[in-house]
Amino acid sequence: MPYEMPDFYLPYPPRLNPHLDAARAHSRAWAARMGFFDNPDVWTPADLEAHDYGLMCAYAHPDCSSRELDLVTDWYVWVFYFDDHFLHAFKRTQDHRGAQAYLDRLDLSMADDPPEPDNPVELALQDLWARTVPAMGADWRARFVAVTRDLTQESMWELFHIRSGQVANPIEYIEERRKVGGAGWSACLVEHAADAELPARIARTRPIRVLTETFCDAVHLRNDLFSYHREVIAEGELSNSVLVCERFFHCDTQRGADITNDMITSRLHQFEHTTLTELPPLFAEHAITPPEQERVLRYVKGLQDWQAGGHAWHLSSSRYTRSRREDGPVHVSPAHVASAVRSFSHRPYTEIAVRLPPLALPYTVRDNPHLERARAHNVRWCHAMGFGAGLPGLPAAAIWSERQMHGFDFALCASGAAPDADPDALERAADWLAWGTYADDYYPRVFGKAHDLTGAKLSNRRLRAFMPLDLLPLTAPVNAVERGLADLWPRTAGLLPPEERRRLRRDVESMIDSWEWELANLVQNRIPDPVDYLEMRRLTFGADLTVRLSCPEPLPEEIRRSRELLALAGAAADYACLLNDLFSCQKEIQFEGDLHNAVLVMRTFFDCGVDEAVAIVTDLLNARLAQFEQVAADDLPAMLAERGADDGLRAAVARHVTGLQDWMAGILRWHELTIRYPEHELRHTHAVRWTQGPTGLGTAAARIQSLLPIGAP
Repeated sequence: MPYEMPDFYLPYPPRLNPHLDAARAHSRAWAARMGFFDNPDVWTPADLEAHDYGLMCAYAHPDCSSRELDLVTDWYVWVFYFDDHFLHAFKRTQDHRGAQAYLDRLDLSMADDPPEPDNPVELALQDLWARTVPAMGADWRARFVAVTRDLTQESMWELFHIRSGQVANPIEYIEERRKVGGAGWSACLVEHAADAELPARIARTRPIRVLTETFCDAVHLRNDLFSYHREVIAEGELSNSVLVCERFFHCDTQRGADITNDMITSRLHQFEHTTLTELPPLFAEHAITPPEQERVLRYVKGLQDWQAGGHAWHLSSSRYTRSRREDGPVHVSPAHVASAVRSFSHRPYTEIAVRLPPLALPYTVRDNPHLERARAHNVRWCHAMGFGAGLPGLPAAAIWSERQMHGFDFALCASGAAPDADPDALERAADWLAWGTYADDYYPRVFGKAHDLTGAKLSNRRLRAFMPLDLLPLTAPVNAVERGLADLWPRTAGLLPPEERRRLRRDVESMIDSWEWELANLVQNRIPDPVDYLEMRRLTFGADLTVRLSCPEPLPEEIRRSRELLALAGAAADYACLLNDLFSCQKEIQFEGDLHNAVLVMRTFFDCGVDEAVAIVTDLLNARLAQFEQVAADDLPAMLAERGADDGLRAAVARHVTGLQDWMAGILRWHELTIRYPEHELRHTHAVRWTQGPTGLGTAAARIQSLLPIGAP
């Protein structure tokens, strides 16, 4: 190996299934029947013997029955054979068109009436599918189809990067690695092997998603550390976290390995934190029965077993070059403890000085001709909604002043982001920006400082009532946040067809739910894990909502959900979110006592100074912008050509790209001109720190208003 293996965080002991020998023998015979040894350039019986997937599965699933271990081992034999077969047939030959046709046929092998198998991969998948799905419910089957499709189809992403010679940026890499790496697929198999099928009503909630994704990231990053020599040096792969870190951080291979390992530790800490702090309220909110809770906890244990077993297998298998050092007993080192402690040790309101780096976009801001009309309207609207008025129970306290309602200038942001919108659409966009920003200020002040998570959840429950899909109001608003949404919803949703109306509601719900996540971190004084932060930041920023208002170009569903369009939207959203974090760093950290800023997150994770953290955030921002331009220039035209898109669809996609460019340019110009972020404005606004009475054990009675329904007398 070109580096010393780092000190792994190993909180769970590996255990071995007693049916190992039977699983080895079964899978050898099964692989031969499926034809895996027909082409010795791909696999021979000696290859399978040396890789020892039976040992991996026996480590990963120590408690399942012999029959179940046989099935799961066959699945892993299939997935590794698929990976090597795809490498031999398409990655080395760079046969892009043949690869896509091959992957599309694999999808059909999971259909109700699959075609006759054309190769050993298809034959084995059809055999496994018939043996696996009868034991599981419809929701699990749908999820397993999706993750299996991700596992196979996203191999095209790896093929593209090999052909183009591009190394992904860290954000792109984590997202795509989850799909092509297969650990999400492994998590679904954990449900099967551990008899731990997740209740459908919580299978897609944030806590379950985070448990699954932290498991995925830790598994993939660990594999990258062990497979660097095989994949990067021997096979020319570019999809490896160590290489990604080398290129992005301009560091040597050892430092790239150390950063990768630090991320594994952080993701496992997030896994543990989610298990202990997010599952109990999830069970209560969704009325999860004791037997269902037991299944969820078996799932958690199954993921832990997989983590421990996967590490033990990597130390034993000949598939990867062995490290120059092997880990001894399960341990947690002082460094692992220190990394966890840093996340909880921040002192709020710490002074911080940020020197903004040069920021430039290759796109010119175009102002909407109706800007002045929208400006006047937006200030009147903010007044009418009560954004400058006192709060329930605190009549002397107001979130915004008259100067702020004028100087924030949301109409200017909307004008640059949507330069071609008609007058009414521009006013709606400005009002949505004002409402989202006001609510984002309201929640930490009203609920955060009081540590009132229950009040925030009740508030969100009420806000949902102001977004009826049939547009018939269910209740009367009693505060400024509710009045704003009650006004905006019919003005916006009433213009949309039913499916777009549902999407709009989902966008708003995702944003307000993400504010609860922020409040929970504030209560715990916990700085988020970097990956969790970047992914949740898109929601707290309301990126999907504001893009929808600025870029309403309708696109066919299969185009809108394509890998290329999702990558484009994600890159634009991250650019805007990280841009906001650079401008708002002093406002949030020093003046508001907040924890949710990329500069603080990177400073904590890397244990570095402010300037270095700012540089990392800036590099991420620029990398996402470069990815946006690359997708727009290369990936989108290639995707449209492969789909045989007509001129109308090509023009619609081009308008969507232009809309995202306008959106980013308008947001950058607004940050440069608004009074929301300059230090002199912050010192004036925060001359007296805003409080809501005492906090801590035994002080709830002093905040009795927050315990009542919002607006109660």
